[in-house]
Amino acid sequence: MPAADPRQHAYARFVVAHALITERIEAALAAADLPSLDWYDVLWVLESAPEGRLRMADIARRAVFSRSNVTRLADRLQKAGLVARADCPQDGRGTMCVITARGRALRARMWAVYRKQIDGLFGAHLSVREAEALSSSLQRMISSLRQDEKETA
Repeated sequence: MPAADPRQHAYARFVVAHALITERIEAALAAADLPSLDWYDVLWVLESAPEGRLRMADIARRAVFSRSNVTRLADRLQKAGLVARADCPQDGRGTMCVITARGRALRARMWAVYRKQIDGLFGAHLSVREAEALSSSLQRMISSLRQDEKETA
């Protein structure tokens, strides 16, 4: 059997590390009686948006963990009082999702747990130089993939 290409090996390790870290972060959030990462993801996307509001399609494009079910997730977030729905000013048929003060407060509580996990499970294994190199490599991949999406749209 031929030796694996180092890039394929790195990808395989990346996938396993991501899965294990995500599993541990989810467990830490659950232990703190907090919702899952997909809730955090949508709340973060909204909090980072201008005026804390986005159209559902834009949330789905920006979300990391919850792309496939963002509408159902937004329904659950609304039921919990973390987001509200509003008419889209640019499109009378569209709906905006708006983060509430309660949603901002929950996202901040979640971040305290999430950050500690990131620092311990990920950051503790990288020097500053390694983190910068990894970040740069990953950003090149992200930029390339996003460019490919624009070209095929």
